[in-house]
Amino acid sequence: MAEGAGIAFRQERATMRKQSGFTLIELMIVVAIIAIIAAIAIPNLLSARLNANETSAISTLRNISTAQAQFQASSKADADNDGTGEFGYFGELSGGVGVRGGTVMNPPVLSGAFRTLNASGMVSRSGYIFAVSLPSPSGHGYAEAPHPGGIPGLPLDSDLAETTWVCYSWPANYGNSGNRTFFVNQTGDITSADDSSYTGSVSYPFLQGAAFMTTNPVSITGQVAVGTTGNDTNMWRSVN
Repeated sequence: MAEGAGIAFRQERATMRKQSGFTLIELMIVVAIIAIIAAIAIPNLLSARLNANETSAISTLRNISTAQAQFQASSKADADNDGTGEFGYFGELSGGVGVRGGTVMNPPVLSGAFRTLNASGMVSRSGYIFAVSLPSPSGHGYAEAPHPGGIPGLPLDSDLAETTWVCYSWPANYGNSGNRTFFVNQTGDITSADDSSYTGSVSYPFLQGAAFMTTNPVSITGQVAVGTTGNDTNMWRSVN
């Protein structure tokens, strides 16, 4: 009888232990382990996202460079009617607006995603902002007109537009969506600089000649800074 009671008592205690759940110490250990894992994983995830966004921006700039070459070769834009094509804006390249206010390019040479510009004439993609400029008679870079895009209300230089264009790309949120600012022009060579002031639609490479070595900070016709300091005082490095 006593033996049976002892067995029943031990079974009851075992059942109580099973139902008691985690102790406070066990919970603290679990929380500590989760915190350690998070401390290791979160920075790695952020770094991976930044790298992915920057890689995507570089790839997009290469696509833009190819689209500009195709557009210029097609002579769809030839404002001075000299038989030599000119480079274009996002709206023209993507078929969002008529070329120089005329016929819409069909098929377009650039993705339709570049038809949607913000109030400053810029395009946002994968954590980065893109802006293209064409030259004025003085070599000053004229940015694209706001949505739906197209040439600005200022005169472009048709001859310079046959040989010159620039595009900058910078983080929508520096440190969170990307760190480096990128530049490309008609040469097809991409350079980059790291400047925390280049972020969002308000703070960006406001000097069109930021990535150039010229003494004129608004000119886009000078020598590009590669491995040296540009007009914006940043070191611009070649991107492979």
